[in-house]
Amino acid sequence: MKYLHTMIRVSDLDKTIDFFVNKLGFVESRRKEVEAGRFTLVFLHAPGDESAEVELTYNWDETEGYSEGRNFGHLAYEVENIYDLCQSLMDQGVTISRPPRDGCMAFIRTPDNISIELLQKGEALPIQEPWVSMENSGNW
Repeated sequence: MKYLHTMIRVSDLDKTIDFFVNKLGFVESRRKEVEAGRFTLVFLHAPGDESAEVELTYNWDETEGYSEGRNFGHLAYEVENIYDLCQSLMDQGVTISRPPRDGCMAFIRTPDNISIELLQKGEALPIQEPWVSMENSGNW
């Protein structure tokens, strides 16, 4: 058995691609438009990790949007420097739901409120401000 991908439904494909590609640095692997089914599939992967993909499913006629779906849980990604990435995301307007106070773990959300856990590669970074004093924002 081999892990292939995780699918998430999105209500605004452009916003979600902007979030994953422009803010997190993911790469679009492929895209499939299905006129008969009235949906678009976009497959993304983290740089250097082509084997684990996120499938964005956009249903063209969905008008209700999607609830948070807390039963989904979250996606998790290892990052080179959690502080640098969190600062970059904040500078781009992304809310850090759970700041990396411990130098190891943070949570953010996609435009559709899907939680993404960011984990520091290797050992935790030394604890530092402003992260250690930053409060949680919402839930994850």
